[in-house]
Amino acid sequence: MSAAPAPRRRTTGLGRVLVALYAVFAIAAVSRAGVQIATDFHEAPLAYLLSAFAGVVYVLATVGLGRTGHRWRTVAWVACSVELLGVLTVGTLSLADPAAFPRSTVWSGFGHGYGYVPLVLPVLGLVYLRRESRAARP
Repeated sequence: MSAAPAPRRRTTGLGRVLVALYAVFAIAAVSRAGVQIATDFHEAPLAYLLSAFAGVVYVLATVGLGRTGHRWRTVAWVACSVELLGVLTVGTLSLADPAAFPRSTVWSGFGHGYGYVPLVLPVLGLVYLRRESRAARP
């Protein structure tokens, strides 16, 4: 009787780095948005709600990238795609109409306040997921 093979873990190499980065951004975005919503929501409700949404996306990406299985891979694909779309949309809008964003969000200016990591991170995540999907094919 042989033991079942151990499931392939995504949390090795680049996957481990991505999970760590997403975890840091999840904690930072959720914490920042929580404080802003609790204390200054009236000043910039759109910006603070977008930061909270970004935090939720980062949490989902963290979990999706860190877990194995088809469902978690789908969660990771969706989270990274939504993040890229969000960073491109909010980044463009925040530069085109700065008055609409009196306070910055994680995604304002394409993530310039965070060294553009919010712009690069979903691209890396999607490239990693694509590479992993190709490697899993027979």
